[in-house]
Amino acid sequence: MTTDFTPLKTRFGDQLVTKQAILDQHAGGEGFTVAYPPDAVLFVTSTQDVADAIVFCAKHAVPVIPFGAGTSLEGQVQAVNGGLCIDMSEMCKVIAVNPEDLDCRVEAGVTREQLNLEIRDQGLFFPPDPGANATLGGMASTRASGTNAMRYGTMRELTLGLTVVTPQGKVIRTGGRARKSSAGFDLTKLYIGSEGTLGVITELQVRLFGVPETIAAASVQFPELANATQAVQLILQLGIPMARIELLDALQMKACIAYSKLDAFEEKPTLFLEFHGSPAGVADQIAQIESLLIDFDAGPFRWATATEERTALWTARHNAYWAARALAPGKESFATDACVPISQLADCIEACQKHANASGLLTPIVGHVGDGNFHMLVLHDPNNPIERMRAEALSEQVAREALARGGTCTGEHGIGLHKRGLLREEHGDAVDLMAIIKAALDPQGIMNPGKII
Repeated sequence: MTTDFTPLKTRFGDQLVTKQAILDQHAGGEGFTVAYPPDAVLFVTSTQDVADAIVFCAKHAVPVIPFGAGTSLEGQVQAVNGGLCIDMSEMCKVIAVNPEDLDCRVEAGVTREQLNLEIRDQGLFFPPDPGANATLGGMASTRASGTNAMRYGTMRELTLGLTVVTPQGKVIRTGGRARKSSAGFDLTKLYIGSEGTLGVITELQVRLFGVPETIAAASVQFPELANATQAVQLILQLGIPMARIELLDALQMKACIAYSKLDAFEEKPTLFLEFHGSPAGVADQIAQIESLLIDFDAGPFRWATATEERTALWTARHNAYWAARALAPGKESFATDACVPISQLADCIEACQKHANASGLLTPIVGHVGDGNFHMLVLHDPNNPIERMRAEALSEQVAREALARGGTCTGEHGIGLHKRGLLREEHGDAVDLMAIIKAALDPQGIMNPGKII
């Protein structure tokens, strides 16, 4: 049945768009290739806009799909049943910054790069760094993290409170600015990671941090991937307070050397490292790491202390996804998202590589290994049924290798459409409780249907 959006058009005018080109732009994210366009897109500018739109959708049983920057990798923004896509990109105000308390309040469409640019002159920064310039609303919805998570935490730890529009169109605020509270259920944590299935996040109260006095970055290469993963395991077990440890295997380094012009590097497994703290603290961390890595046949350290050098190094890391895609132009990809206890990291990556070799597909590996999280990009031709089948099978094999070692099928990308079957393998009957919560809060099932549950 076609929805009559005339009442919304009367209320919102040009904010409501039904042109096919705009619908197609909102038909999917980056990692799930099947497109599901919505029936209309609403560009909201306030929480009240969202509330009014959801009241209409609740009245007419219209699906609601929140949309941030469209960088999700598991199909979170696909409108599988059509409906109204609520685009949050114009809700991009930094509402208040509290330097003394190290927190701020932002609208959900603010991106992480925008926030960091606005607070930089106050000596502050917001650590989560998933690579893409995602919106904070989207990052909260998928419980995102990224390269800084091992030291500063994920969106779960850094979000103090939210403003949410419920499936009935009611506006609620959860949490607050206090660093702890025993008052009632922790609704903030309930909405973080809910992927738009319980309501629409419109504002966030998040923690900030002072820019470290000293920042030093380095890279180091290894003869074999096992040397690198075992070195990371020992670093973490010794409790050396690193800010970032990123792993790139030999194939990923080949891609980055070509794509990001890293001409000084070889096609070998590589760690990108970053140290934060006082000059003496950073010097001590560096000395410990250098002495430790000798036992793993590590090559010489390449230091990047100047801002420009660090930026170049981490830009190359953030472009790893596109660099890997450039290895096989015209092919699509699945990004696996395994995360395991640190003691299981080396063994899990080794097992996953064996599956990858058996598949015959190109599978570069990159990971936030400082918290046990790694990604295998599975390149394949979606129009080749055999390659597609092998890619999907490999993606499931990687997830199950993580689950078998006490890990998770998704460390930071979320469940979306792609991993719904694996959610029950990970959580068993607890998924039934998730379904009960979903039904209680969203009895009509209009909030981002088909995702997670």
